Amino acid sequence: MTWIIALAAGIALAAWSYLRADAAALAARVPLALLRALSLTLLVALLLNAPAGLSRSPSPLVALDVSQSWLRGGNRTAWTRARDMARRAAHDSLLLFGDSVRRGAPPELPADNATHIEPVVERALGSGRPVLLVTDGEVDEPTAVSALPAGSRVEVTRPPTMVDVGIVSLEAPRSAVAGDTVEIRVLLRTGDSTAPAGTLVVREDGSTLLSQTVDAMRAGEDRVLALRVPVGTAAGSHELATMITVPGDAEPRNDTLGVAIDVGRAVGAVVVSSSPDLDVRYVLPVLRGAVSLPTRAYFRVAPGVWREGGSLAAVAEGDVRRALHDAPIALLHGDTAIFGAPMSATTGALVLLAPPSSSDGEWYPVAAPASPLASALGGTPWDSLPPLDVAATVPPGDWEGLVTARGRRFDRRTAITGSEAPRRRVVVAASGLWRWHFRGGAGADAYAALWGSIFDWLAAERADPRAAFPSEGVLRAGEPVRWRRGGGAAAGDSAVTIFLRPRGSAGAREDSVVLHFGRSGMVAESAPLARGVYDVRVPRGSALLVVNSSRELLPGAPTMRAGSVGGAPPAGAAPPLRDAGWAYLLLLLSLCAEWLLRRRSGLR
Repeated sequence: MTWIIALAAGIALAAWSYLRADAAALAARVPLALLRALSLTLLVALLLNAPAGLSRSPSPLVALDVSQSWLRGGNRTAWTRARDMARRAAHDSLLLFGDSVRRGAPPELPADNATHIEPVVERALGSGRPVLLVTDGEVDEPTAVSALPAGSRVEVTRPPTMVDVGIVSLEAPRSAVAGDTVEIRVLLRTGDSTAPAGTLVVREDGSTLLSQTVDAMRAGEDRVLALRVPVGTAAGSHELATMITVPGDAEPRNDTLGVAIDVGRAVGAVVVSSSPDLDVRYVLPVLRGAVSLPTRAYFRVAPGVWREGGSLAAVAEGDVRRALHDAPIALLHGDTAIFGAPMSATTGALVLLAPPSSSDGEWYPVAAPASPLASALGGTPWDSLPPLDVAATVPPGDWEGLVTARGRRFDRRTAITGSEAPRRRVVVAASGLWRWHFRGGAGADAYAALWGSIFDWLAAERADPRAAFPSEGVLRAGEPVRWRRGGGAAAGDSAVTIFLRPRGSAGAREDSVVLHFGRSGMVAESAPLARGVYDVRVPRGSALLVVNSSRELLPGAPTMRAGSVGGAPPAGAAPPLRDAGWAYLLLLLSLCAEWLLRRRSGLR
């Protein structure tokens, strides 16, 4: 259409310029009119940016979702229909996406543990071809499809509606004292159908600890249950599992979720807070999880009124004093002199978490000087950490653990100091560290490394004597296994060999895995494992690893709808005339030729 408009404009203007002469002069001016028409046509076409060639429509890539969510409930109808659709639509090789993207024939049954769509988008942009996505609508990065080339389309085939209740998450302490009662939080989710009332059971190594009725749930509902369960008296690693039973539940593989819990015979740390806030709240999971110290916490909720962390049971102030006095590691938060001189209130190593009384601006962490914390914080991306409130003065110590700076100024303040004598003591004169953990990612790793190294140093040796132990709470099939370095790892040795054996499998082979922590690393990853419970043998100890069903089997709602998507130009689109050098050259030549002919004809 743009070329028609340009041609019409060029002919009309050329005719108006040259074809108004008498019949005798008309024949001589026809070549001039043709050159003027050519010049004006090219000029108008350039202004309209007309296409410089024929466009072609490349055949679309066909990408088939091969994640396990197709088979939730055991019904294969939707998967079979989607697989046949993809086979019919594929002009050349077929793309399969889930854990990764690859070419190949559709499998008999999908088995991937994720639905990552970004690799498909990258492949499409690289080839410049639109994509036909065949999926059940449940993908991990639904917004990524907006970057697909124009002409892309999503075809969604949903499995039939069914009753399904699954356990999405289980929050439980990684360590506890034998005989204690711990608090756990269970997140339940329903599918696209209303679920009747059911029963939630909590078990430790197969023995029932608690059974509770769960009311009926609406379709697509999330419900959090906070429960208190007693742990056993036997020391060691145990499996703590939750299971939901609902009449008519179509998918049993998402009904159970388990974690490993380490039970110790004695308290490893005591936390006492006179003004509970998020800072002390987020320290507790590090003690009980990353450092694996059996911990008890006591909070003052009013003058003279104390509650035990977790149960919120009333506890006498005298009991708090005695627990603090006898603790191997103690943490005092808030008013650190609530029981008198801090070093006299306890006989063990001590952390003083003393927030400043007022804020005088934001202080950003900038360095970890030479100290017992330096190796754990050496690779920390300081510019990605949130600011802190730091006290103007901090008691001097033998070393400084964290230095902060006011934004765009040369002001410096020390946030953490440590002393060796008469007993090991660390003073944290800052608040807001909880923001590091809250943001997740690198901040959460830095938070765990900071507090983990503090408590490791206070214990004179690492609290956990094992060379390595699992770092995560809930682990699912298809997810990499994260490991934390323990005290049993040789100094300066960045590699630790562990041995895994599936529990309950007669004659199962023991596999070895080498973990590479790096010279100053605290966390390493190993390849994903299949669902099951694994006994782990590590230097100087053992551990338990619970791998749950894939996240793809959890009830979920579609995150994508069928229809056209994408807006990036495909590779087959016609090139614009403004990008064609020949158009400018032809315009210049036609103008020059017209000028020369006009001069020969005696025209100006």
